Amino acid sequence: MNPLLQIVASSTTRSQQQIRNVALIGPPNSGKTTLFNRLTNLRQKVGNYPGITVEQHTGVMALPGQEITIVDLPGVYGLNPYSEDERVAVNVLNGNMDGVPRPEAVLLVLDATNLTRHLSLAAPVIALGLPTLALLNMGDLLTRRSGSIDAVKLAGDLGIPVAIVSATMGTGLEAVGRFLECANSPIKTTLPIVQDVRECRKWAARVASESDYRPPLPPTWSRRLDDILLHKVWGPLVFMIVVGAVFQTVFGLGQPLSNALQDLLTDMGQKAAPFIANGFLRSLLLDGIWKGVTSVLVFLPQILVLFLFIGLLEDSGYLARAALIADRTMSFVGLNGKAFIPLLSAYSCAVPAIMASRTIENKRDRLATILIAPFMTCSARLPIYTLLIAAFIPERPVVGPFLGSRALAMLLLYVLGFVAAIGTAKMLKSSVLKSMPAPFVLELPEYRCPTLRSVGLRLMDRGRVFVQQAGTVILLVSLLVWGLTNLPLHQCQPPELEDSVVAHLGHLIEPAIRPLGFNWKIGVGLLTSVVAREVIVGTLGTLYGRDPQTRSVSLQSALQHDLTFSGAMALLVFFAFAMQCTSTLAVVRRETNSWMWPAIQFFYMTGVAFLAALVVHETLSVLN
Repeated sequence: MNPLLQIVASSTTRSQQQIRNVALIGPPNSGKTTLFNRLTNLRQKVGNYPGITVEQHTGVMALPGQEITIVDLPGVYGLNPYSEDERVAVNVLNGNMDGVPRPEAVLLVLDATNLTRHLSLAAPVIALGLPTLALLNMGDLLTRRSGSIDAVKLAGDLGIPVAIVSATMGTGLEAVGRFLECANSPIKTTLPIVQDVRECRKWAARVASESDYRPPLPPTWSRRLDDILLHKVWGPLVFMIVVGAVFQTVFGLGQPLSNALQDLLTDMGQKAAPFIANGFLRSLLLDGIWKGVTSVLVFLPQILVLFLFIGLLEDSGYLARAALIADRTMSFVGLNGKAFIPLLSAYSCAVPAIMASRTIENKRDRLATILIAPFMTCSARLPIYTLLIAAFIPERPVVGPFLGSRALAMLLLYVLGFVAAIGTAKMLKSSVLKSMPAPFVLELPEYRCPTLRSVGLRLMDRGRVFVQQAGTVILLVSLLVWGLTNLPLHQCQPPELEDSVVAHLGHLIEPAIRPLGFNWKIGVGLLTSVVAREVIVGTLGTLYGRDPQTRSVSLQSALQHDLTFSGAMALLVFFAFAMQCTSTLAVVRRETNSWMWPAIQFFYMTGVAFLAALVVHETLSVLN
């Protein structure tokens, strides 16, 4: 038996209650999520806690003869319910969360390389009186870098069992199973006043000292690297170089993969065509469903390449440094660096970014972050960006082989969204959302080598979400658009495309968008993209698939037939600014508890998008 468990078991009363529900709690950057993935073996599901937008992660851990549900609580430094994350943790641990049973035991994850700071969370968790196991994660790094801890002394001071583990390597985790088989309530021990943060920190420092804790030595190379990456001049410069390299790779590597996938899907459709009888069925399957869905799926390689680099940068610890660099920009517009993390996650999707803003204590700062998050270039914009850039911007070297014209165009679109977000934040924080500046404190994680497992899981998750979107929302919209292109029937035959319902709808809005260089087909795409931005690609794929003049060519060639260069650039700029995502509007409504702010957000962003696209189209038309 593990001696650390034995020392506690000998001094406590054995719990007779069978453990079925366990809470996993720990500070941010403690490796809690990696441990959760290890314990559940990826048998997980993600939802929302009732009535709020904080994500609920639950998983199942298999033990001999039973299965245990593990709830992965948000990463918190304490249990004082200031932020939404802390309120969720407190409510779940106290059994006050509707639909979530109170856990019978707690797994407390602490970073062994940063134990003095992380031990502050131990006091309020132990005070709950639940059977608790402290897991000192990253024990391999502690040993490798000449750090140490007397875990037996620490267990005695805390009154709970302690185990040194490594979630990354999977070592020491057998202690979790042993603990859950014979979980006991904590031994009575002296704890600080858990509501007093300062007292908790003093207590944590004393306990760490009495446990002979020797923190690991920071590697010399890490300090030297931070001297460069956090430098006032070199830091931003390195960040721009990294971002430029990412986008160059998205096109340099992702574009050939997308072209190969497009050729494969086109070939599959052509080979399937002879086996489908002419008429409505062939039109439905090939022109409606196949061309609509596959026109979006071809961008999967580029999206995966982008998220591969985001995963590598995040897991390596670099993105936390980028947040410190961005704090200087954030403070200029009235926000602090805490807003950078939600805005950074908005490059994936605005919905979780808006959820992530709950960590911002100041309500006005939080509202400003929510309102500007959709300006950041989310992955849903990537299909239309890559489609138009590949179709209208020839690839030419800009900075030798390191940066091409297409990658530069993509980078400028990302910068455009960021500038719009910063400008809007400055306007809000100078007027209706003005507030006192708040200090920004960020714990920098250690530099780590990303693991294939963690990066692979991230790519699988993003790929699954993208394919599900193509198989549900885009499929349904493609079917709707195909149906409208085949109505009204004339003598049981579909009409010409120009005489269809969808054409009449497009021509109805065409006068409003013609000044931007858009035709009625683009107008229909803009309408359907309100559901989700990437839907426009599927819509255009269906429309041009029904058009006899463009049926046999690729979507890029079809757009070159209908759009001028100035119109294509105006469409890019329109998508950089417009709010075209009903899911985002719904989340903003839930977060602000009002329809006023999402309505203001929608009309403001649409107005900015229209005016900016008009300026771009008119300027380029004059220059050409």
